[in-house]
Amino acid sequence: MIEPPQGETLREIAARHGRAYDTLRNHWSRHPDWPAPIGKRGRAKTYDPAAVDRVIRDHFARPSTDLEGRRLYTAREIEQLTGISAATIRADRSLGRWPAPDDTSSRAHRWYGSTITQALEGRRGYRKTDTP
Repeated sequence: MIEPPQGETLREIAARHGRAYDTLRNHWSRHPDWPAPIGKRGRAKTYDPAAVDRVIRDHFARPSTDLEGRRLYTAREIEQLTGISAATIRADRSLGRWPAPDDTSSRAHRWYGSTITQALEGRRGYRKTDTP
């Protein structure tokens, strides 16, 4: 008896990576480097988990940053270390998607590294890539 190819559906991939199913279906799986399906389970297409993980690592996962937990960082320093622009931080603060600064004693508001790390863990996992 021939064993059918094993794979994961988009729902299973979303659950494993902690992302919304709609994000995978509408955005990630439409990326040009997304792997071709290896089979079907019912009506759902299945994908090779190793190939999917490669694409997510290369195109969607945010690189981790080494921030000192008790050090204060300005928005410009955060931009240099994480790639999230200071303007995005200001916009996200106004929309309630970025935490309030830990220190407002000077003109440049500052956040502890631990606060930034926690905020980054909850952010959407996309980043710009250069296109030819």
